[in-house]
Amino acid sequence: MILYPAIDLKDGKCVRLYKGAMEQATVFSDDPAAQAVAFAGQGAEWLHLVDLNGAFAGSPVNAAAVEAILAAVTVPCQLGGGIRDMATIGMWLEKGLARVILGTVAVEDPALVRAAARAFPGQVAVGIDAREGRVATRGWATETDIDVTDLARAFEDAGVAAIIYTDINRDGAMQGPNVAATAALARACTIPVIASGGVSSLADLIALRDCGAQLDGAISGRALYDGKLDLAEALAVLKG
Repeated sequence: MILYPAIDLKDGKCVRLYKGAMEQATVFSDDPAAQAVAFAGQGAEWLHLVDLNGAFAGSPVNAAAVEAILAAVTVPCQLGGGIRDMATIGMWLEKGLARVILGTVAVEDPALVRAAARAFPGQVAVGIDAREGRVATRGWATETDIDVTDLARAFEDAGVAAIIYTDINRDGAMQGPNVAATAALARACTIPVIASGGVSSLADLIALRDCGAQLDGAISGRALYDGKLDLAEALAVLKG
């Protein structure tokens, strides 16, 4: 199971939100590229980047910060937030991203996800963000009646590289991940699942690893910044 340190970008800075609320942002670094270098130096094999402003704007906003990260590290990076057309997908992959994450368009334009997965094999992931099992879009501001599992299964034959499942009510709250819901999703579909939201300790990572379903990875942000989770130690445990 891969551990993805999260770098969430708001106004060019590295922040963490509380349950997805933009007005509840804690700034952890004014230099996202330096933070990326620090994570890579501790052994991170992947980085998870989010353009928070972009998720609301519907187009890239923190492009300069993302490009600075890509220039500073050699570890593969995945990015979500405001990527909603083929031109933006192609632009980011050309700039060196290993994978783009499509969330809102997975609901609003699933045909685009399918086309992108065909055009860029292995480089397109679907982001499924949910409250109480129902999908939320547009920076988590828009609630839908779509069931998480139904959305995931809709892309079973599309060739997407992974599903990144976030329990919004756990995100940034340091209350632990929703292990049961994540495991249920992983069992319900054949696409690799990456857990996100609430991973705040080594025990949380071990619980996800040992949940009885095959998880491809887990994303953690606030716990790494707060020192509740030691990246090097966590990577060693997951490798072991």
